[in-house]
Amino acid sequence: MNVLILSAYDAQSHRRWHLGLVKHLPFEFSVMTLPPRYFAWRIRGNALTWAMAHKAELLAKPWDVIVATSMVDLASLKGLVPELAQVPTLLYFHENQFAYPQSVGQATINAQIEPQMVSLYGALAADKIAFNSNYNKKTFLQGAQALLKKLPDHVPKNIPACLEDKSVVLPVPLEPSCFSRGARACERGEGPLTVVWNHRWEYDKGPDLLLAIVQLLAALAPTLALRFHIVGEQFRQMPASFNALNTLLNHCGWSGEWGYLPCDQYRAVLHASDIVLSTALHDFQGLAVMDAVAAGCTPLLPARLAYPDFFAAPFLYEQHNNTGNRERTTDDEALAAAQKIIAYARGDTPMLCPDLHNLSWTALARPYSEQLRRLAVPC
Repeated sequence: MNVLILSAYDAQSHRRWHLGLVKHLPFEFSVMTLPPRYFAWRIRGNALTWAMAHKAELLAKPWDVIVATSMVDLASLKGLVPELAQVPTLLYFHENQFAYPQSVGQATINAQIEPQMVSLYGALAADKIAFNSNYNKKTFLQGAQALLKKLPDHVPKNIPACLEDKSVVLPVPLEPSCFSRGARACERGEGPLTVVWNHRWEYDKGPDLLLAIVQLLAALAPTLALRFHIVGEQFRQMPASFNALNTLLNHCGWSGEWGYLPCDQYRAVLHASDIVLSTALHDFQGLAVMDAVAAGCTPLLPARLAYPDFFAAPFLYEQHNNTGNRERTTDDEALAAAQKIIAYARGDTPMLCPDLHNLSWTALARPYSEQLRRLAVPC
């Protein structure tokens, strides 16, 4: 079976996913990617780039299946390269543009609608749609339905049902190396409670909430034995919260690793940490969190986004108000998270580590393979 993978905005998590497909599934793969930059152009222009500059590669083999990320303008690509129109296609959603938080200066109506329409047309043009979490699926379908209701006329009524009928949930699997440590004892050893925050250093990963949590810990339990590892990919511009956080951690004596780490050192930090903390404004699966949990960390996660799909209530910190006020929500969540950290540090709450082997390639290779085979040979 010949499978063509198209990744139009080949960010780290997208690359990790398609490398796993090639390694773990029993098919012949060819992969075409475009770099993860110039988002507005990339999501609208990828079909033009591929169809006009790489048509020979698109038609290099008689494909049995095409697997494309949701960033691919699939409807336009099939129109520009009609030879691909009849090839069965699976569109994979790592995220969706309806639930993606907009940064300051980005939230214009046109900036939001354009990528939403690309993914909507792509989903309609695909034979199967796969999402990495039920949260991702739910927010996409809800967002698409809300957008369709705003359109003035001649909108077919069966679009939401059509999309739901061909939707499945297939998480991005974890590699076997993520589980190399094996089971970790629930009781932690001597020394400070170690917390790792391992995300991209951008606004959508919630640095303001992270800072608020540490500020509350400093106010409520300044003598607590803690260590924070703040690690992840950095960029030329980053939120000011990180400078304030660095100063506060140093002042409290809670500083651990800081910044981007080489892979081996990063894995060692995950294995040595007690808790993995997320403060994200969006996470459609939470691969960084899952990596840390597979390495032996206890998850401490907001009770929203995709996290309740994968983790039980004891590992979540609650949002107690439903006002829609982001400032109130941040304060509320910061207090809930800080209280849980204090309880773990004092031994009032036992350390537990969920088993994520159900999200490994060993468990998920077969469901992926079955979906592709069904597309290639319809019942």
